Order: sequence, then C-alpha cells, then structure tokens
Amino acid sequence: MPIDSINKIDIERHLKSRLKNGANQYPQQIFDAMHYSLTAGGKRLRPRLMLNTFGTFAKDKIYLNTCIDFAVALEMIHTYSLIHDDLPCMDDDDLRRGLPTAHIKFGEGMAVLAGDALLNRAYEVIANASVEKPFMPVAKAAQVVSRNAGVYGMVGGQVLDILSNTSNDDKKLLRDIHRMKTGALFAAAIGAGAYLAELPDKKCLELINFAENMGILFQMKDDIIDVTATAEEIGKPPKSDAKNGKLTYVALYGLEGAEEEYMRARFEFLTKAGEIIPNESELYQIIQKIVD
Repeated sequence: MPIDSINKIDIERHLKSRLKNGANQYPQQIFDAMHYSLTAGGKRLRPRLMLNTFGTFAKDKIYLNTCIDFAVALEMIHTYSLIHDDLPCMDDDDLRRGLPTAHIKFGEGMAVLAGDALLNRAYEVIANASVEKPFMPVAKAAQVVSRNAGVYGMVGGQVLDILSNTSNDDKKLLRDIHRMKTGALFAAAIGAGAYLAELPDKKCLELINFAENMGILFQMKDDIIDVTATAEEIGKPPKSDAKNGKLTYVALYGLEGAEEEYMRARFEFLTKAGEIIPNESELYQIIQKIVD
C-alpha cells in the first residue's frame, strides 16, 4: 500500500533547511554560491524518484525521514555535478536553468569550491541520517548513492564523455557514457528508495538496472532536444553538444535516426516498467514524464 503523504513533501523547504544547517560555518560568498545553484530551479527528478520509490514499496514510514535526507543529499550531488559540468574546462556553458551559470555569476574558482562544498555537504547529510538510524537498509542506501555518484558511475561517465568525440563510431561507448553519466544518479535515486523501503536485494538490483536504462533513454531525448529546442525552452544554450564535439545519439545516428532509436527504446522501456512497477503508482507516472 503506497504511503499517501509522499507527494506532499516540500522538497524545496527541506533543501534550504539542510543547507542552512551549515550556513554559519562557511564564508558568506561560498554559501551564496551554493545556495544560488541549489535553488535555481529544476524539476527535482531525482528526489522525486527516490521518495516515490520509497512511497510505492515501503510497508511503513520508519525510514521516511531518512529517505527525505537522502533525497536532499542526492539533489546536492546532482547540483554539484551541474556546476562542474558547466565550467570552462568542461562544457563551458554560460546558462543553466535560464540563469547565468555559477562560474559566470561567482567566478570559476568559487564555482569549483561551491560544487565541492555541495558534494561534501551531501555526504554530511547522509552521515547524519545514518548515525540516527544505523541499520542495514540505511547502509545499503548510502552505498548505492556513493557508488553511483563516483568513478563507477557519474564521475566515470564524465571521464568517458571527455575522452570521446564525434570521431568515435562506438554505440556501446555512447550507451556507457549515458548509462554512467546520467543513468547512475537515477539508479542512486531508485536504488536508495528501494533499499530504504526494505525490498529484497534481488528486487533492488532489478530496479537499479531499470533506472540505468531510464537514464540512457532520458539522455537520448536530451540529445535530440539539444538540436531542436531553443535556449528559452530548455534553459541552457542549444547545440552545445555539437559545439563541443561530443558523441551523442544525433551525432552517431543523425536526427531522424536518433528519433527512431528513441521511440524503439521507449517502447521496450515502458513495457518493462509495466512489469516491475505498479501502473497506478505516482512513481510510474513520474517515470513516464521523465522519458517523454
């Protein structure tokens, strides 16, 4: 039976609350930079995925507050990755969520430190939650978040992204980039929510693998949107992938081919979703919105 209160949780309030907890320990400028990027908007997909996974599968609320802490931490990790991704040494973008990127607003050095600070604050929030409830589900949730945020997940995907370019004609490499760079945090969200819901390990691993595939599908759509949408529609500069010579589905298949690949993968993915997630759940509806 799903937990009905999940979608009443105010993620923005909890984000600001967890950041304010450490405000007086930071020089004001770094706090301003952290706050600016964390509250600049966004759909909060990863916290919603985590909370709704928990709400769909948990039999009681024992780990609900812990799940909120983990959801907040994951959004901090996601935000740090965006700050670093936008830097001149990475994608060199000057617009994010319709606003100047952190390095444009605060300078490159402060942006790097803001990303570092958000990452470390995220693990502090997770550690605090773990100390309060030192049980196996919390440890497994912490493990899946830290692994998927690191070199075996998002960071490793960014490395592959940097090393690749449009001269690579490697479909597996492209899938690995998207699975790790984008799918890993989706896997962290759904995996942590599943562990905190106390699902069996086999079911958790099935959901984690499913979430990785969702990341691939999400990125396929993002590759298409990058060449078909305006800056006003997507809140960041369009055609930046082509400008940076990135390996994308459009670069590999062409726009029409990428759209065909997306529709094929979308059908397979939603078929699988219907098998492992209750169709009437809010989680299923969010997943549909994400892939579309």
